[in-house]
Order: sequence, then structure tokens, then C-alpha cells
Amino acid sequence: MPDNSARYLLDVSRMVWRRWAGVRPTGIDRICLEWNKHYGPLSQAALFHKRGWHILPNAASTALFHLLDEECPRALFRRRLVTWAACNFVHLVRPHPGRGRLWLNAGHTGLNLPHLADWVRAADIKPVLMVHDIIPITHPQFCREGEMARHEVRMQTLLRIAHGVIGNSQDTLDRLNAYAASIGLAVPSSLPVWPGTPHLAMPAVLRPVPTDEFVILGTIEGRKNHMLLLDVWEGLVAQHGEAAPKLVIIGQRGWACEDVLARLTHGGFGSRVVEAGALDDEDIARHLAGARALLFPSFTEGYGLPLVEALAAGVPVIASDLDVFREIGQGVPDLLPPDDVEGWAKSIMAYAAPNSPLRAAQMQRLAAFSAPDWSGHFKTVDVFLEILEHRSRI
Repeated sequence: MPDNSARYLLDVSRMVWRRWAGVRPTGIDRICLEWNKHYGPLSQAALFHKRGWHILPNAASTALFHLLDEECPRALFRRRLVTWAACNFVHLVRPHPGRGRLWLNAGHTGLNLPHLADWVRAADIKPVLMVHDIIPITHPQFCREGEMARHEVRMQTLLRIAHGVIGNSQDTLDRLNAYAASIGLAVPSSLPVWPGTPHLAMPAVLRPVPTDEFVILGTIEGRKNHMLLLDVWEGLVAQHGEAAPKLVIIGQRGWACEDVLARLTHGGFGSRVVEAGALDDEDIARHLAGARALLFPSFTEGYGLPLVEALAAGVPVIASDLDVFREIGQGVPDLLPPDDVEGWAKSIMAYAAPNSPLRAAQMQRLAAFSAPDWSGHFKTVDVFLEILEHRSRI
């Protein structure tokens, strides 16, 4: 294939710097990796570094795509990336033309950087950008300092330069449309499409007898609302002691979570609340397989991958009553207000009961749940990209 003849330009900036930093993959990282697998063979790589944005020729792109696909320790990845950069240095300083092609960016990467719009025009590319949430704008109290301003720049840049926008849910696009209207802008051609659901390798036993465990899965941060569950378990332990159900908290420690960590240390929960930390997929599957339910009391989400993962694995879910959970949950989970401590306590105890009717009712609904997969995701996105290509030609 001649240089600069690939159909698409695929941005790999996020994958490169996240792998370089050795950061544990998030849901967005997993989406970027799947896009790399699907669109990499059809694309040249676009990459941001200190000299700016660059489009790489085919051979350098293919080598980089393969490097990003490989699982290896951080140190080995760094050595391989340095070797790749040395071999392709000339391409990292020499511009290559975009020729009006679609630039696919699934990770929000670089949208807050100055002069991005200038590069898009100079390179002659048509950005297709994925939006995962606008939480820093709608709920800045749950985000790092300064993140609201950075995300506003990202979203305003997206609204001004995008040829097409892909949302991870209809709810995300609805919120983006509301924000755009509030600042006098409009969302370009857009598509809501759910990401594929990671397959959890559940234990070989078909359906182990549920334990007394409930699981919350996700980074410990204010938005995830761990405090509500600690309030619930404080009451349950006070009332039932060691006979109370067990809460297993799975996830790495995030930001602004000192109150939760202090409560875990001094809350007097005994053995009834356990912080398990960040577990691998096998251990997560083991806990979910025997859980009475996954608990998901977030104040806000752009999507909610743990909810879909649990339902796909046949595990009931009790979650916050959020529009996005109504959308992706397909009517299966039991939904409650994220500030209703009494309501959550009642539901948890109802699910903990032997032969729980409430749990059995959700298990019946679960039979009709259809987990989104990557095949369906890319079939939908591929059609959208063909439409955008056609529009750019005419």
C-alpha cells in the first residue's frame, strides 16, 4: 500500500501516553484499544507529541498499531516505543497530508490543546470525535480542580471542528446538545452507540449459590457515591451485627475520597465491609458470580460499564435512577434515588433474604437483556463513517 493511502486517520495519542505512564486501563482506554484493533488495519496513525500533531505513513503506523495491541510490562513497552521512535524520527518531524480523510479520535485526546483547529485546517482532515461524558461541566464538584474549564475547551472545540460526533449513549448526546444550545452552538451530525461489553470469564460452576456479598465496582471517588453505601452499612451493622450482609468494595483509590477512606478505617464495620482494591478480571468475576447484586449508586455517569458487565454475566443490579441507566439497563435493574439511604437499605436487605422475591423478579427480567457487543458497535459506526465520507466528497 503506498504511503498516505489508508482510508482513515486513527488517533493513538491517548493509548501511547497511557501505556507509557503505566496507568491502569479505564473504560475509555478499552474503547480506544478496540478501535485500534478494528480501524488500525484501515488507517494511518495520528499522534500528538511536543512538536505538534503528526500523521504517520503506513509502515510506521502499522508498527505502532501492533505495538499498542501487544500486552507487555511498562518497561518493555517503553523500550519498544523508544526503538520505534528512533526508527521513525523523520516521520515525527515531517508533516504528511490528510487529503480530506476522516480523523477518528475515540478518547477526547488533545481537544483542549491550543492550535488544534489550526492543525485540522492545515492538515486537511475531517474530525470524527467520540464523547464519553460532559460530567466536568454538569457536575464539576466531582472532578479535579480545573477540569471543568479544560472540558469546556474540549467540548467547544469539538462543536466547532467536528465533522461527526459519536456518543457512548443517547443520554450523553442529549447532555451535549443541551450544553451546545446553552452557548449558542449546535452539535454536528451525531450517532449514539453503546460500546461493546467486555466478557468476564465467570467461574465454571453454572450458577454458584449466592453468598451474602454485595459488590460495588469502580474507582473510589465522590461521584461513585460510596458514602451512601457506608451510611447504609452503618445502619445494617448496628441492627444486625455480624449477621448483616457483606459489602465488597472493588476499585482503585481515586481523588477527593479522603472522607470515604477515613470512614472505612474508623467506621466500625467489622468484617461486613471490605475494601478489596483493584482486582484483575478473574477475581472480579469470582466476586460477581456469588454476589446477591452489584450496587451502583453513582450521582452521574456517561455510560456505566459495570452495570452492563454485571447484567451480561447474569448478576442482578441495584443502581441509581439515572437516565443513562434507564437507557442501557433495558428495564432490568432496580433503580433508586442516589440519596435515599432508607430505600437502599430496604432493597439490599430484600435482596439478601433467602429466596428473595425481589431478586428473583430481576433474574426473570435478566433473561431478556441483550448486552451490546463490539461487532454491533462497529457495524453501526462503519455505516456512520460511510455517510460522513460521502458528505465530505459532495
